Amino acid sequence: MMKTPVVDKEKCIGCGTCVVLASKSFKLVSDGKAEVIDPPGDDEKTIQEGIDSCAVTAITWKEEK
Repeated sequence: MMKTPVVDKEKCIGCGTCVVLASKSFKLVSDGKAEVIDPPGDDEKTIQEGIDSCAVTAITWKEEK
């Protein structure tokens, strides 16, 4: 099973920590909130660091078949 990161735009406050830690997988867009780069370019460990650093827990994994 493959998993991909997902940003909840309602929760995101645009602090940018995920972008700093995993810049090949997250970016800040015009609304000032984070978005996942498709496909994510960082390894799973680096993406997890970005997820864990989110101040408002707006990023989760989505499992895909």
